[in-house]
Parts: sequence; C-alpha cells; structure tokens
Amino acid sequence: MYKKENQITIEAPEVIDELKIGSSIAVDGACLTVVEKTDKDFTADVMPITFEKTVLGDRKKGDVVNLELAMMHTDRFEGHVVSGHVEDTAELSEQKIIENAYWLTFKFPSDLMKYVVPQGSIALNGISLTVAEVDEEGFAVSIIPHTWDNTNLHELSIGDKVNVETDLMAKYSEKFLNN
Repeated sequence: MYKKENQITIEAPEVIDELKIGSSIAVDGACLTVVEKTDKDFTADVMPITFEKTVLGDRKKGDVVNLELAMMHTDRFEGHVVSGHVEDTAELSEQKIIENAYWLTFKFPSDLMKYVVPQGSIALNGISLTVAEVDEEGFAVSIIPHTWDNTNLHELSIGDKVNVETDLMAKYSEKFLNN
C-alpha cells in the first residue's frame, strides 16, 4: 500500500482484473471506490473522516491490507452482512493460541459495546467473524488457522488497532425499536 494525501494506492495483482474505475472494494473493511487503475494496482480517494475513523491513516508503504471485492447479486451469501462502513477501531490487548485457534482480545469503545454480543457477528479489518467472549472493556474472537494464515490478522502486535464494523442488524433493530 502507498498513501498520499487523501488517496491510497494498493498493489493488488490477484484482484486487479476484477476492478474498473468506479468499482467498490473493501480495504481492511473500509468500503472505497477505485478512481485510478493500472495493470498491477489501484488508487482510491479516502475522505478525511475515513482516515480518522479507521486504521487506513496509520498504514505505511508496504503494509499488508485485506481486500474484498463487492458481492455480486448472483453470488452465494456466506458469513454475515458486512457493509464496509467502519464505525471505529479496536486495540489488540491480548493474543494467545488455544489448541488450533488464535484467540484475540480487543479493547473497544463502550458506546459501541451494546452491538457486540457473544456468538454475534463482527467484522475486523473486513473479516467476518464470530464474537467468542464479551466483557466490560471489549471482546474476543477466536480465529481458525485458515483465516489466520490468509488475512493480515497474523501481523498484529499488542497495541495495534483494527477497523471494526459491528452487526448491522443490531443497529437497525435498535433504531426501529427506539422510534
């Protein structure tokens, strides 16, 4: 990844043929729009609020990011609904291995914890995951080896932040019930 003021450029040979100008693509879970494209990379404009609310502002040249193409209407639906509208970041506070699982614990802002429930859905850096545990300071997820090996979660160190999108259905339910 290469960042310049209000834009990022990402080398993405695996998905570049699927992209065109105007395509939506999630970068670490943040939905962006392709504004330039070469045969090996793409550039997206990034609004100041996106840099402020996500980890994209902290990324440096050469950092690995997770990429996900927009789902086509003909695709089979897997996982949970992830819109690419990152709400905030969470900070990694603990990391351990339990048998074949990578257990990651995150500190998370208390105003958003109402949308995080055990065995509920959460997206970290755009990865659809299941919440394993919740306490007053945050939550934990348990990662299978395949997800660990094929995402940028394995590059995290204690204190690093990830983009978080909580369960979309929970937010809509709350809005409906409060109106």
